[in-house]
Amino acid sequence: MGGGHDEREQTLNQLLVEMDGFDVRGGVVLIAATNRPDVLDPALLRPGRFDRQIGVEAPDAAGRAHILKVHAKGKPLASDVDLVAIARRTPGFSGADLANVLNEAALLAARMNEEMIRQPQLDEAIDRVIAGPQKRTRLMNDRERLITAYHEGGHALVAAAMPGNDPVQKVTILPRGRALGYTMVMPDADKYSQTRGELLDQMAYMMGGRAAEELVFHDPTTGAANDIEKATKVARAMVTQYGMSEAVGAVKLGGGDSEPFMGMRGTDSTQEYSENMAAVIDKEVAELIHTAHQEAFDVLVENRDVLDELVRELFKKETLNKEEVAAVFASLRRRDKRPAWTGSDLRIPSDQPPVEIPLPPEPVNRPDVLAPGPDFSRELPGHDQTPQPPQPGSSPWGPPNTPPSN
Repeated sequence: MGGGHDEREQTLNQLLVEMDGFDVRGGVVLIAATNRPDVLDPALLRPGRFDRQIGVEAPDAAGRAHILKVHAKGKPLASDVDLVAIARRTPGFSGADLANVLNEAALLAARMNEEMIRQPQLDEAIDRVIAGPQKRTRLMNDRERLITAYHEGGHALVAAAMPGNDPVQKVTILPRGRALGYTMVMPDADKYSQTRGELLDQMAYMMGGRAAEELVFHDPTTGAANDIEKATKVARAMVTQYGMSEAVGAVKLGGGDSEPFMGMRGTDSTQEYSENMAAVIDKEVAELIHTAHQEAFDVLVENRDVLDELVRELFKKETLNKEEVAAVFASLRRRDKRPAWTGSDLRIPSDQPPVEIPLPPEPVNRPDVLAPGPDFSRELPGHDQTPQPPQPGSSPWGPPNTPPSN
């Protein structure tokens, strides 16, 4: 795990040698990029080497729209295709993902003998990038399809009933990738942070599939393995990273700046907290998962009629879009917003509301500021004015009889 003379260190050493060999007057600019900053040696990042470091994050909605326009050049898009709408539907996508979407859509259009790339091909391309290609050869019997429908319906219903979740964009029982079906819950706009209540609602949505299997079939399946893994990861991050546990408090536990590939720290053999604290963390994580599981089960019990109607629609159409899901959930009984939480009885939330969002400043409308200034270019040599030779006793560098300054 680091310290050996593998390819990474050989490349690093050669790069350092080349950088030390550059002449300061050679005018050479060295640019490098990596998607693994955790394996970089500090020798590359100290002053005098790569002085400017630019972190490239996932693009926002405007950036995704511009990236789509770049990759759409040369591709026959139909006139009704809205790249801005596609950018809003793909939060978190990188530039390579967006290029993949357009390339997949072009391939699908060619296979269908279409002359233009239309919206159905783009919708299928987005699904392929998110969850993989559809498995048309994977045939399920009616019993498995029914279990899948209730599982995905449980995810969708709990996601829609809890106030802190993102909108349900799509529900399908068609196998895709490794999944027998999937529920797409994505925000309509870019989000950069989440509240504690939103994380709790998100965990309840993750456990909705397992709760639906228990409620309807009285015997859960293995289909919730990935859901349990994701929910556990969120719960552990809430306890050890985000300080959202009353028993632990606002303390960062574990998950430090580990760089095992450079031989600077071991992997899981070093633990930054005691065994007693580890037991407290495990108890808090289990409690969060148990609470989310129970909330999902209770929501499904309250809305069993809506869940059954959603399953009927899934059997009819196999895939439901955002509008069709919203129509089924018209009579859904939704949960209220979670109460205030500060982590301590001594920290009482204020009854005073936050200030209103300030309006943007009005544009400056001052004639003295916007008026054009004097035109000094007429006074410079070469602008319709003949330069005068220096007069005796004067200097071109300053006032008369003043020697030029060095």
